[in-house]
Amino acid sequence: MQEFLRPTAFIDSAAPNVVAFARQAVGAETDSVARAVRLYYAIRDGIVYTPYCDFRALDTFRASAVLARGHGFCVGKAAVLAAVARASGIPARVGFADVRNHLCTPRLRELVGGDVFYYHGYTEMAVAGQWVKATPAFDRVLCDKFGVRPLEFDGRADSLFHAYDRNGRRHMEYLRDHGAHADVPVAEIVATFAREYPRLMDNGSTVSDRQFRKEAEESA
Repeated sequence: MQEFLRPTAFIDSAAPNVVAFARQAVGAETDSVARAVRLYYAIRDGIVYTPYCDFRALDTFRASAVLARGHGFCVGKAAVLAAVARASGIPARVGFADVRNHLCTPRLRELVGGDVFYYHGYTEMAVAGQWVKATPAFDRVLCDKFGVRPLEFDGRADSLFHAYDRNGRRHMEYLRDHGAHADVPVAEIVATFAREYPRLMDNGSTVSDRQFRKEAEESA
């Protein structure tokens, strides 16, 4: 378990802002399950989700940098949750899966070239004697705009994207799991994105972090 408590290049849990954020989020809570739950909601709703990032920049994947910016995509937010968990004494790692997102916005679908998203990121935390998955990607505001139920997390059961939205439409479908990692495999992710999403790689960094919320509202 020590491997999943140590800081790494991208899950930099010893960074001052990560440590400070973790302390503020958990407060005086001593129960590990309750601490994990507090951290999950603090990251889910405290960091704006955007798929438009500079995927060639290492700080896009580094927890302390994402936390400092206040916005990031699924992998960055998963790294932040893992980092604050480790800073709170909770073993944590990051996991990845290829998914089909049926509620992608038209603009993002055009840049991606379809609705398959590779290396969708989530976090695994060891609490109450077991590993549980938590997906802090979509914040509550974005979920409301999409008409998607925000993912809840109780610290005991896996929290993954719902198969259907509030109106019964298909939302997220898991296609392939890449397993869990002690650190973010940035080289693999960037190589995959460069091969599969050349237009997103070229255009993602030029878009405002609030643009995706606007697109979600327009396409809902």
